[in-house]
Amino acid sequence: MHVQDGESAYLAKDFDRARTIWEPLAEQGDAEAEAWLGALYANGLGVERDVGRAFAYYLRSAEHGNALAANNVGAMYAKGEGVVADPASGAAWFLRAAETGDALGQFNYAVVMTKGMGVAPDLAEAVRWYGRAAEGGHYPSQARLGYCYAKGLGTKPDAVEAFVWLTLASRHGVGLAMAELEELVRGMSAEQKAQAQQRLAARDQAMRRSGASQVAVG
Repeated sequence: MHVQDGESAYLAKDFDRARTIWEPLAEQGDAEAEAWLGALYANGLGVERDVGRAFAYYLRSAEHGNALAANNVGAMYAKGEGVVADPASGAAWFLRAAETGDALGQFNYAVVMTKGMGVAPDLAEAVRWYGRAAEGGHYPSQARLGYCYAKGLGTKPDAVEAFVWLTLASRHGVGLAMAELEELVRGMSAEQKAQAQQRLAARDQAMRRSGASQVAVG
C-alpha cells in the first residue's frame, strides 16, 4: 500500500481504511502518512478527536521534512493547541517551513514577524518574506505586500509597486487588496498609473514564465 491509496480512501470518506493504510507507513517514517494521520486526529475523522496525538504526528512529519506539517506545528505552538503554547517555537517552525520555499510558511513567518509573536517584530524582514511568498503566487501575501508598499510599512512607500501587488491579489477576490487598491488609485498621478500598468505587465509575464501558482491553504 502507498500513501496515495490512503488519500483515495480519504477522498471517499472511508477514514478507517485511510488510517489503516497510513499507520504502518507512518511507523516506517513516511512524512506524508504522518501528516495525514495528524489531520485525522486533528479533525476527528474516523477517530476520536485528539489534538495532542495530532500534534505528535505533525511533529514527526515536520521533523521528516514535510512543510505543511511544519506549518501546522507552528500554528499549534502559537495557539497552545495539543501542546503548551510556545510562540517562539511556533515562529521557529514557521521559519523552517519558509526556508524550504513553502509559500504558506513564508506568509506565516511574515505574520509573526509583523506582530512580534515569539520573535522581535521586524517589519522590514516581514516584507521580505511576504515578497518571497508573493512571487510564488500566494494571493494573501500579494495583498499584504501591496499594503506594505502603499502604507510604507517596513519599506519606503511605493505607489507603483503597491498597485502591482494589490492588483494581482484583487484578481482573486482578496478583500484587503480590493479595498486598498481603490483608495490607492485615487491618489496616483497619470504618470504613476502608466508606469504601474507597464510594471504589472512585466510582472505578469515573469510569473507566467516561473509557473507561480496559488498555494492551497487547508
